[in-house]
Amino acid sequence: MFLRAVTVCSMLAFSMAGVLAADRSAAKEQVDFGIKVAQNGLWKEATYRWEKAVEIDPTYAAAWNNLGIGYEHEGRFEEARKAYEKAVALDPKNVLIRQNYDLFKEINDRAKRRNDR
Repeated sequence: MFLRAVTVCSMLAFSMAGVLAADRSAAKEQVDFGIKVAQNGLWKEATYRWEKAVEIDPTYAAAWNNLGIGYEHEGRFEEARKAYEKAVALDPKNVLIRQNYDLFKEINDRAKRRNDR
């Protein structure tokens, strides 16, 4: 009975790994397409694609990072902050994500101080 339970658990884990890999692959397709359209100046479409990517795979730090960039470009600064924070939380050792977030904070905080005067 114990061996059967272990086998079922192993099968479920293997099945979940396949689902997660498929999710990451689909999310990566959305991210890549978003990058292409952003390079052509189509920021609303890019942001939409990155929103889809994080819907598909909420654990994909690069998608959250790109979503932060998209929101920032659209002037949606509070949403950008949340997206960057999610990206950093998911992948705290990623230097590029950390640099993007730190630069965003520096520019956004400086603009807020200027507006508060």
